[in-house]
Amino acid sequence: MEKTLYLVRHGETLFNAQHKIQGWCDSPLTKRGIQQAKIAGQYFRWSGITFDQAYCSTSERTADTLEQITSQPYTRLKGLKEWHFGQLEGESETLNPALPYQDFFVKFGGEEEKAFQKRAVDTCNDLMQQRGNTILVVTHGAFCGQFRKFWDRYSRPEYRTNQQSRQIGNCCIFKYEYHEKRFALCEIINHEEQVKRMKG
Repeated sequence: MEKTLYLVRHGETLFNAQHKIQGWCDSPLTKRGIQQAKIAGQYFRWSGITFDQAYCSTSERTADTLEQITSQPYTRLKGLKEWHFGQLEGESETLNPALPYQDFFVKFGGEEEKAFQKRAVDTCNDLMQQRGNTILVVTHGAFCGQFRKFWDRYSRPEYRTNQQSRQIGNCCIFKYEYHEKRFALCEIINHEEQVKRMKG
């Protein structure tokens, strides 16, 4: 049976606004981030989309985002956490290398890229084995990026990474179709597009 995963990045946080590296460390949503999450929630409600299960990482910023999207019960999971950036957590984004990061953060006590990607893929695969056909997961930017990269070859051509910008905005929504343990990206809803649809 085909299932649907809605993978959502959290709303803008204080560290996002201050351009600080934010992985396992945390910071609160800004007013803009709260508004982004509310708009994402309105998108789902106005589209008639409901969730059988809802999950987020153990970071406060994802839980706060999810609670603006839906009032239903949810589960927090460590497997949905962001890439661990080691000693660079909370430091200026100017210390980041050019993309792709690969294993740059390992020398700072951070996570290997492939290990992080495997964690992302395995966690979401496990969630899709649970009951329900429509799943909401609120997680992080690099998590969404690595997950998308892994399943790129199964996704619709217009949504593959060589066709779309790799920039993942706050509260960007990725819609995946899940069948036979494979995810296929079939739609991307950006915050800016949500605003246009609401005003339209």
